[in-house]
Amino acid sequence: MAPPRTPTLRTPSTTPTTWTCTATSTRRPSRRTRSRSCSPRFRATTTSRARCAHSGAHPPGEPVSAHVHDLLIVGGGPAGAATAYWAARAGLDVVVVEKKAFPRDKTCGDGLTPRAVHQLEEMGLAATLEPYHRFSGLRTIAHGRTLEMAWPNHPVYPSHGYVVRRCDLDALVAEHAVSAGAVLHQATEALRPVEADGEGEAGRLAGAVVRDKDSDTESTILARYVVVADGANSRFGRALGTSRDRGYPMGMAIRTYYESPAHDDPWIESALDVRDRQGNAMPGYGWIFPVGNGTINVGIGLLSTFRDYKEVNTSHLMEEFAHSLPDHWGIDPSRPVQPPTGGRLPMAGSVGPKAGPNWLVVGDAAGSVNPFNGEGIDYAYETGRLAAGLVAEAAARGDDAVLTRYPGMLEEEYGLYFKVASLFAKVIGNPVLIRELTRVGMRSKPLMEWALRVMANLLREEERGAAEAAYGAIATVVRLVPDRFTKVGAA
Repeated sequence: MAPPRTPTLRTPSTTPTTWTCTATSTRRPSRRTRSRSCSPRFRATTTSRARCAHSGAHPPGEPVSAHVHDLLIVGGGPAGAATAYWAARAGLDVVVVEKKAFPRDKTCGDGLTPRAVHQLEEMGLAATLEPYHRFSGLRTIAHGRTLEMAWPNHPVYPSHGYVVRRCDLDALVAEHAVSAGAVLHQATEALRPVEADGEGEAGRLAGAVVRDKDSDTESTILARYVVVADGANSRFGRALGTSRDRGYPMGMAIRTYYESPAHDDPWIESALDVRDRQGNAMPGYGWIFPVGNGTINVGIGLLSTFRDYKEVNTSHLMEEFAHSLPDHWGIDPSRPVQPPTGGRLPMAGSVGPKAGPNWLVVGDAAGSVNPFNGEGIDYAYETGRLAAGLVAEAAARGDDAVLTRYPGMLEEEYGLYFKVASLFAKVIGNPVLIRELTRVGMRSKPLMEWALRVMANLLREEERGAAEAAYGAIATVVRLVPDRFTKVGAA
């Protein structure tokens, strides 16, 4: 077996590095002591399990090419942390650079679906999740009707979810990756790729130039493989030539938190009849996710398939939605806990290329977001695990060609499902259609339960129920439809 090639640098940086300590706490928050704000988990200066790391990739005094990691991961969010955990578990020398310091917040509903919970349990984090708010299913509200639907039974996925604030969740998973052996550099931004410079190495990476924000110093981290996991706007990915296919749907979201006496409600809630100030139906949904710490996460998600989506004032829409919340939430809509924040998400695997000679793109950076519901955390964990497995195999075999299987594996796993979801997103971009579809659906709990199973991607492969049969029939037709008919136009 030939060993993996050690890359040579085209334009290395030799800026001095600075050493910092990364703490790994094993304590979990209790239900009684959990705060409404996220507590620092990585800023401790004393701990028996502190891992010391520096902002570069090699000990001070050694030449920049002296230490070459097996894997450099750009981004320490869900996809990056999952990749790091599984790669470290496989025995690889893994280094992660995250431009923010944990805990850091993200615009998100904070809800973990059964698919996401399964991935976290697979990583050994089941007990870590227990102190957080557990919910049983989804409550939907539209056209004066309310339905409560439990998560469906599934042979693989649990029948419950959790609400965990992203500032807690991302720190927990990153910490877990460190405990598995990965090295994490916080407040360290990957500025640009470093290309390998050798015969037959066109398009290969040797690592990245990074900047430690605390010391404002630059250094170069070298690695045989690179995984891009820096999120929806992926600057590092764009530097490698990735781009979003504008024919696919894009999501927009805005959210904040409110104090609520119903902060421990056993259901997450979805409002399917969102309207603007003029009373016009909007192609999207509102959510209310109880956090279990005295607050609820309130937000709105919209799709770019709506013809006038660029004209939507999401702040006004959020304000209207907050004032329309059912009385049982007991909020003061004029007093959010913090200002609303928003963001945009590429969907349906719309970003490519997803692989290069020795690099892969995962999670939001690859557009791995479900157009049905805007969920991306579960797909971030899943694509990160998949990428880690391929990198480990490539390293073990000394064969970088292993990575070429990645796009095909994504297509096999998500391609048809995302195509069906994209067509759905295109259809509901018409306000009249979305209004009538929700009106019909809310009259039938079995129909909405089937829809929940499909839209949450909780179909059972071995057990053909009504939801599986309905999805199978639709998918058979959609499979034959040329891609141009499922695309939504430039967005």
